[in-house]
Parts: sequence; C-alpha cells; structure tokens
Amino acid sequence: MAEKLFSTEDREQIIQAIVGAEKVTSGEIQVHIENHCRIEVLDRAAEVFETLKMYQTKDRNGVLFYLAVEDHKFAVLGDAGINQVVPVDFWEQIKNRMAELFSKGQFTQGLIEGIESAGKALSEHFPHQGDADENELPDEISFGS
Repeated sequence: MAEKLFSTEDREQIIQAIVGAEKVTSGEIQVHIENHCRIEVLDRAAEVFETLKMYQTKDRNGVLFYLAVEDHKFAVLGDAGINQVVPVDFWEQIKNRMAELFSKGQFTQGLIEGIESAGKALSEHFPHQGDADENELPDEISFGS
C-alpha cells in the first residue's frame, strides 16, 4: 500500500522537492513511508531516523518526514542541531500544514510543502555551503513494511 500511494511521477516530484530544498540549505532531508506504525509515531520516527543513520550529518541537521499510510500517522523529526536553533513550535507548524493537505487526500503536495518549508527555514540557520556542501544522505524515498 505504501509504495502504491505514490505514483512514479509523485515520487519524482517529492525527490525534486528534496533536491530543491537541499540547494538552499546544508540540512539533509529524507522521506520514509511504510504501511503501519505499531508504536507511538514519534518513537517509530526516531527508530527510522536511527536506522537511516541520519544522526551522522556533520552539523546534526537531518530532517525525517515519516508516514505510516494505513494507520494515518506521520511525524516530522529534526536532529539535535536543528532543534537547538528553531522555535519550539517549528515542527508543529510544518505538520499542521501537511495535515491540512493530507486530510484532503493531497499526500504528495503535503510532503512537497513540508519539505519546501523545512528547507527554507533551515537555510536561515544552515545555509548551503556551495561546492563545499556535500550531500551526506540519499535523496531517494525509503519504504518500509
């Protein structure tokens, strides 16, 4: 189900949003989609964050967009470097806009807007470093069961 929710074109648009966001920030953005989340959604997002080794970025500025499609759960999780510099409600603002779009069945658009918002905000604290900026994590969407 998770992989079927997003067409090849949808996936490409999401990946392009990641690439575009990472052109303005040294932050690293990943998307992970699976069918079920059998524990608290933030706990599962933290497990995926760990599994994907997102904590290994130089500036601890990774962001995970996690979706459990059949359970209608999602989370946006930022690493320690980000959380030290953004407002307390930073992730909630992004999640609220995404939830609004998700409730209308606009899952691809919700992810794209969330990714673009995160990239824009991160560019203020973690600007892109030009040629010195290394893409530390894959831009591809990962899928679980």
